[in-house]
Amino acid sequence: MSQPNQFALLKQRRFAPFFWTQFLGAFNDNLFKTALIVIITFDALSWTTLAPSTITNLIPGLFILPYVLFSATAGQLADKFEKSSLTRFVKWLELGIMCVAGIGWVTHHLWLLIAAVVGMGVHSTLFGPVKYAYLPQQLQPDELIGGNGVTEMGTFVGILMGEVLGAILVVQQPHGLLYEAAATVLVAALGLAAAYRIPLSPAPAPDLKVSWNFVSESIRNINFSRKNRSVFLSMLGNSWFWFYGALVLAQFPVYAKDYLHGDHSAFVLLLTVFSLGVGSGSLLCERLSGRKVEIGLVPFGSIGLTVFGIDLYFASLAFSSTAVAGAHLDALALLAQHGMWRILFDVLMIGMFGGFFIVPLFALIQLRCDPQHISRTIAGMNILNALFMVAAAGLAIVLLGQGFTIPQLFLVTALLNAVVAIYIFSLVPEFLMRFLAWLLIHTVHRVHTVDAERIPSEGAAVLVCNHVSYVDAIVIGAAAPRPIRFVMDHRIFKLPLLGWIFRTARAIPIAPAKEDPWLMEKAYVDIAQALHEGELVCIFPEGQLTRTGDISDFKGGVAKIIERSKVPVIPMALRGLWGHLLSRNQENVFERAFRNGLRSRLALAVGQPVAPSDVTPEDLKQRVAALRGDWK
Repeated sequence: MSQPNQFALLKQRRFAPFFWTQFLGAFNDNLFKTALIVIITFDALSWTTLAPSTITNLIPGLFILPYVLFSATAGQLADKFEKSSLTRFVKWLELGIMCVAGIGWVTHHLWLLIAAVVGMGVHSTLFGPVKYAYLPQQLQPDELIGGNGVTEMGTFVGILMGEVLGAILVVQQPHGLLYEAAATVLVAALGLAAAYRIPLSPAPAPDLKVSWNFVSESIRNINFSRKNRSVFLSMLGNSWFWFYGALVLAQFPVYAKDYLHGDHSAFVLLLTVFSLGVGSGSLLCERLSGRKVEIGLVPFGSIGLTVFGIDLYFASLAFSSTAVAGAHLDALALLAQHGMWRILFDVLMIGMFGGFFIVPLFALIQLRCDPQHISRTIAGMNILNALFMVAAAGLAIVLLGQGFTIPQLFLVTALLNAVVAIYIFSLVPEFLMRFLAWLLIHTVHRVHTVDAERIPSEGAAVLVCNHVSYVDAIVIGAAAPRPIRFVMDHRIFKLPLLGWIFRTARAIPIAPAKEDPWLMEKAYVDIAQALHEGELVCIFPEGQLTRTGDISDFKGGVAKIIERSKVPVIPMALRGLWGHLLSRNQENVFERAFRNGLRSRLALAVGQPVAPSDVTPEDLKQRVAALRGDWK
């Protein structure tokens, strides 16, 4: 990786000014919105006759309405214009909107404040495509997970700090509204100052002709993204997260007041714990993913969102408060109530697993999207996000109107998440397969990679490796930056779990010529087609699992492949798998199982690419043997 860790980016001009600009923007959004929601929830009668639950679901809906109307235009502008100057324009707009909001606070004019909510929605709509298109333009591929993790952490810490300060300032008597107005204008000015430090980021499509028809352009953006299946389904997964989050977070003010019997500080406590969860989950992604785009974390995050969402429902039923009728406890008193720590733990875990879910999706979109179309792709995703969040607000209003309680709403959301996850992962089994692979090498094994960056992130290549166990392909696939087409003995596909995994990974079955000449020839055709399409293909030239732990002679199949497809060959070596329960080691099975402790150590070493003209089976065997060394 280019940096020792993700936080090193905060010392560099290519990242730090951008980080603080987006941090202050997220901070200000929530400094303003939270203050408005708190004042409506806890002082409703002096502002409006509408029910607080209606207003608290309406405000997020109005904030994201501009995403539907202007995201398509925003994406085109971000692709057409240089990003630092466009960012400064957006921050000047934010400063103007906060001045309008300040007038609304001072004059006690609710609808002027709601107009400012819509204005801040416009600000966020314009900045969104710039924000996520900036990162892949300035960061290296191996910095994307870390950069996205720090950005998401900064976003949610900004949200947290804005929510906390907004909830505290606005209730200060007698000048709380004035403090709120001054704070939002000051933060907007600081964000503008940070934007002037962002380095030049050239436009990827300066000749793009902007279409102002947001309906047709929105449809065009989404249709373009649908051509790349993994990107489009990642966009849908991202939008689903915002549906889930919007549905849950919008209930926190009334939930804190009516179910937990807390004051505004109870609402702040819930938001604080949730934001800390998302921030920590986002930062942990880099460590859990091995500093690569690991989509196996997405199912892991989805499982957590469902499990802890369901438990939040049961924790809410088990909660009991000692507050007397009409009284509201502050956050400190609330912590002493029976069941409160369980509720906070569930909220923390929902946030953390949300971080595991969303960060890899962002990085996958940035990595696999057409660079000339990335801002418009992000804009298309923002449109989907907005539609999903509007749907979340509408569903909440309908269900609450039908008599559902807020804990029941949490339960419905968690169950819906399970249904959506099963649907998405059935459409793209790569997510689930990567999760199983990730789970294997982070629970049963500890895998160390040597020079894994030599596996190309794009373009065709043939990978060759020694064959030690039935899990070789899973270990290699988990260490690779993108999917690999494995060429494997057809009998492996008959194994119950492994067969499903390899079919899901689109592995290519092969048989010896004596056994099934048609299947062998079809395998070579499939390999040539995969390489022609720019994919990675991995073969085990020994042709079978080793019976002694030593590397057998490499067969001539690799030379036949390179004859048809002139692509580089990358030698690799697995270390530490000899003796695995799924290897052919004949030693006592119990001794083998416990020899290396609960988590056995493995390694995958990757060698220098070999030019097609230099490929011979004998040379490749020597290279693989040298990479493996004495550690079987």
